[in-house]
Amino acid sequence: MPVANASHGTSGVAERYASSLFELALEAGVVDAVGADLDTFQALLTESDDLKRLVASPVFSSEDQSRAISALAAKAGIAGLTANFLKVVAGNRRLFAVPGMIVAYREIAAAHRGEITAEVTSAHALDEAQETELKAALKSVTGKDVKVVLTVDPSILGGLIVKVGSRQTDTSLRTKLSTLKLALKEVG
Repeated sequence: MPVANASHGTSGVAERYASSLFELALEAGVVDAVGADLDTFQALLTESDDLKRLVASPVFSSEDQSRAISALAAKAGIAGLTANFLKVVAGNRRLFAVPGMIVAYREIAAAHRGEITAEVTSAHALDEAQETELKAALKSVTGKDVKVVLTVDPSILGGLIVKVGSRQTDTSLRTKLSTLKLALKEVG
């Protein structure tokens, strides 16, 4: 089965691995379970500087990386297809590309479900009603179900930055103030 192109910011290596993982997960009927395991691994990676070093450093041998990933996966409850996938990636010395693989897998799985992902940055966390309203607005614009990945960045002061695919809409207060400052410089 052909898989949708997930080239938004991922390398060819990451895309190929993610595509293979998705096809195996689809065949086994575990697409969502693999996605959840990848989310768990991503959270571990975000939280641990030691894991980031293990993944990024060429100093560790593939055997060291494989042993560490196996132990970590077992401890985190990551098993089956995802655990085997991470071991293969480590054995092939491609752990550095795992973050890109996770992004590509999410994109492929979302495309398969007929869903798109919107990366939204806000100055503060959105409540459930605001998130529901945002999803409805994005669905009316795109015509597809939208999964929102929310990031909080207080430096934007207010408003939202919404990125869907290659399109970005920036209604942040920081950008509006920068535009106003530039306009005032041109006048004065």
